[in-house]
Amino acid sequence: MWWPFSRKEKEGSGFSSSSTAEEVTEGIDGTALTAIVTGASSGIGAETTRVLAMRGVHVIMGVKNMNAAKNIKETILKGIPSAKVDAMELDLSSMTSVRKFASEFISSSLPLNILINNAGIFGTPFMLSEDNIELQFATNHIGHFLLTNLLLDTMKKTTHESKKQGRIVNVSSQGHQFTYREGILFDKLNDQSSYQAFRAYGQSKLANILHANELARRLKEDGVDITANSLHPGAIATNIHRYNSVLTGNCRIVLLKRKQCLYVTLNR
Repeated sequence: MWWPFSRKEKEGSGFSSSSTAEEVTEGIDGTALTAIVTGASSGIGAETTRVLAMRGVHVIMGVKNMNAAKNIKETILKGIPSAKVDAMELDLSSMTSVRKFASEFISSSLPLNILINNAGIFGTPFMLSEDNIELQFATNHIGHFLLTNLLLDTMKKTTHESKKQGRIVNVSSQGHQFTYREGILFDKLNDQSSYQAFRAYGQSKLANILHANELARRLKEDGVDITANSLHPGAIATNIHRYNSVLTGNCRIVLLKRKQCLYVTLNR
């Protein structure tokens, strides 16, 4: 299939933009690991959950739609009967929901090796969250920022006890380059008159990158064996484009059958 962007393999990795999640994780045993994947009821999050479960990881799906998550879990179990997959309700646009999710997870006494901050919305009409924050910034950045902070002690404890490096992954986007000229408009986040849907998405994705960069610096400075990274997942046809039918159609033509959706390469 024709692809307008380079598929050149990165030197040393052996992988390219056409590599699948299954290919990237081949030969990895994750049976001793626990991961949280947000936005796991569809798209990239669902595929990430499936492949992590295939490699033996216990995956907690942080999802807003529990019915959709149930369907995804059933589908995964049909293909991988031994999969360890659970779902917990999580609305990233609500700080109350984020705090409830984190509290319930911590109360479960489960370890946490991997946190994949994947959930997101894109190009929405101007809306405010229940916390009175512009919805894209609230969902894509604030919710994940809070979730990460609330779970960080659990990850540190797991890393210390298991002697296995922890991984925090923020799913950003190349769209971070198309934010407002001034960057993140902290003083105008809720200003409807200056709101531009795509630029608002860009600033939320820029925030994801800045969050990962600063968190990585602090973890290294503190001598904590947890990495924090952000990434651009590529132009994947998922329902994140549901407010933008043209983009959905264009992505689907190119990428519908390509499952390049895993962001975490575990230690071999």
